Parts: sequence; structure tokens; C-alpha cells
Amino acid sequence: MGSFTGRRLPWLAGPRWCSPAPPCPRPWPCATPGPITPSATSTTGRACRPRPFAPMRPPARPAAPDLYVCNLKKRTLLQDIARQLDVSIATVSLVLNGKAKEHRISDALAERVRRHVAQVGYRPNQLAKSLRTGKTHVIGLIIEDISNPFFATVAWLIEKQAFARGYRILYGSTDNDPAKTRDLLTMFRERHLDGYIIAPPAGVEKEIEALLKSEIPTVLFDRYLPALPTDYIVVDGEAGAYQATAHLLAQGFTRVAFVSTESVQTQMNARLHGYQRALRERGLPPLVRRVPLALGGHHAPSVAELCRFLAEYPDCDAALFANNSLTICALEAVAELGLRIPQDLAIVSFDDNDLFRLYSPAITAVTQPVAALAEAAITVLLNQLGNAAAAERQQLTLPVSLLVRQSSRRVA
Repeated sequence: MGSFTGRRLPWLAGPRWCSPAPPCPRPWPCATPGPITPSATSTTGRACRPRPFAPMRPPARPAAPDLYVCNLKKRTLLQDIARQLDVSIATVSLVLNGKAKEHRISDALAERVRRHVAQVGYRPNQLAKSLRTGKTHVIGLIIEDISNPFFATVAWLIEKQAFARGYRILYGSTDNDPAKTRDLLTMFRERHLDGYIIAPPAGVEKEIEALLKSEIPTVLFDRYLPALPTDYIVVDGEAGAYQATAHLLAQGFTRVAFVSTESVQTQMNARLHGYQRALRERGLPPLVRRVPLALGGHHAPSVAELCRFLAEYPDCDAALFANNSLTICALEAVAELGLRIPQDLAIVSFDDNDLFRLYSPAITAVTQPVAALAEAAITVLLNQLGNAAAAERQQLTLPVSLLVRQSSRRVA
């Protein structure tokens, strides 16, 4: 064996060896502590005195706070309940799914199962259940604008009806934007919802058609897409607008305007046609103005456009507004211009609002059957969910009514 010239360092714990210390480049003695730096020579020819070395130990691990203590309590399973009650798993499952009577399970046994389930706090695994049954019991509701009182009320009623029948609702507002609607539909489809209730903007025909081809239950409401054979629930907008316009003409107003949004959707077209028909029957020219859609309470652009319109047509003595949002914008414009209702401008709103009966003078409105619309939409969808293949196509048109208040009455 070759010779070994290293020496043992007494200050090191354990059998550690090192080579002779290399020269230090710093002058002797070392003023600054630090590691030994290898160097061929030093300025003094002396080697730096090695410093005692202590092995590094890892810092003590702090005790885990309560926040990080995991609750490892075992989840109660269906088979646990069956074993505890000495019944089959199928019996427990049938009771929990509301099928006890049709499978001739006695009321006493069903009640015993339900009481025990409540005591042990059993909760079914919804993900496993949806994978097994192919159902999530969630419905997608896509509306135009949740801040609009009409859509907010419809959404609340649909959710209430769905909840009573064992379904939950996932919402989305389109802002009447086709691109946003496509994103919502993509997101909802990734969640494998059972069905859809949609107030679609124009331009999403391909996406709705894809739902139909996939045999996913789908119901449209408030408007429909003429090119697609869908189920839909709408109101008779043409009859409502005709009745409102005829009422204004009967009051003696002669220059009646129709103020709508820039939308070309079926419900807006129907209201326009009703207005035009009433004027045509009396040989009067139409006066139509389209203004930006007021979404989410952002009324300023619509109010500015209405101010310009009323200043441009001082002979306009009455107006039918195509939805309640436009009517609210009109009230702001009238106040800004210092006009009086109905002396300077009579007003009728298509669609009511709780504020209209409190306004002075109270605003005449075409009232939509919101409760009936919501009930019909959820009923038609659930019929599809029950038997999509056998369900008959439902295309319902609900009647509207005119609620006459002070804003449309001629003042002598």
C-alpha cells in the first residue's frame, strides 16, 4: 500500500481525516473567518490555522399546529349502513332513492333506514352516483342579464321549481354576446349537466344544434331560433305590442314611436310587428328608434341616445318601449329634458317593473306571465329528462295583458 500523509484532526467528531492544510492567501493571522481557500502560496508562507468544525444538524421540526391536523375519520359507506341494520345494500339504496314503495319495502323498514342514515350522518358520494347513473341532477340556466328584473324573476322561479323536483341550477348571463354564450355552453358541457334552459342571442345556432344532435334536453325561452326545431316557451309579443299601440292611439296620441334595442331576436321582431300592424291599420307612419342595450344598470349610452331622439322629434307625443330597461332609461331622459308624463310624452313599457307602480305618474305596462313561463320551461325540460326520445315537441306561446296606469292616459 502507498504511504498516507494525512493527519487526524482532534477537534472533529468521528473518524474524519483531512490532507495537510493548504496555504492561505490572506496575511497571518486571518482577520476574517471563513473557509480555507486552496492556494499555491501565501503572502507570508504560513498556512491558515484551521477553525474547529462542528457537523451541521437539521433544525428541530416545529410541532404541527391544529390547523394542519387531518381528520382521518372513516367515511360512512352504504355497506356499513346495510351491515348495521342487517339488511341488503339494495334495500338501503332503494329507500334513499325514493323507490321503497315501488319495490314493496315496508314503511316501517324505510323509516328505520332513513332514521339511521340521519343518525350516522351519511352523505352519498355524488360524483360516484353521477358516474353510475349518468345523471348530475344539475340544470344549466343561461339568461341574458341577471340584473334585469324580468330575467332575475324567471331565474328565481325556475330555481325554486327545479329544487322542489330534486334538481340544482347553474347560472350564466350572456350579456347578449354570442362569444360569451359559446364559452358558457362549453363550460357547462364539460360539467355534464343534465339539460339546459336558454334565452339565446342570435349567432349561437351551431352550438344549440350540437346540443340537439347530442340528444341533450334543451328548452329555449323568451325567444327562439327559427332555423332550429327546438322546444321553446315565449309570450305573444306581437299581440302585446299591438294592444299597447292601439291603446295609445285610442287615447288620441297621433305620433307614436317604438323604441327598441339593436337586437334582431324573435321577441323584439314580434313586438315591432305588432306596433307596425296597429299603425298600418289606421294609416299612420311608423317611427322606430333603436338604441344601445342597457346591461347591468349601465344606462348612460341609452339615456344619451334617447335624449337625442326626443330632441330630434319634438312632435313625438307617445312611445312604446320594447323592454323595462329601456323604459327606465326613458324616464331618466325625460327628467333630464324637463318633459312631463303624459302631457309631453305618454309612455307604455313592454314588461312591467316593481318601480313602475311606485313612479308618479305610474307607468302603463304590458305584463308578461313570468310565473307561467318559468313553470312551463322547467316542466317541458323535465319531461324531456324523463323520456327524451318519446317527448313531444313543445312550442308554447303564452298570452300577455295590458296594465293601464296614468302614464298613457290623455290629460285634457
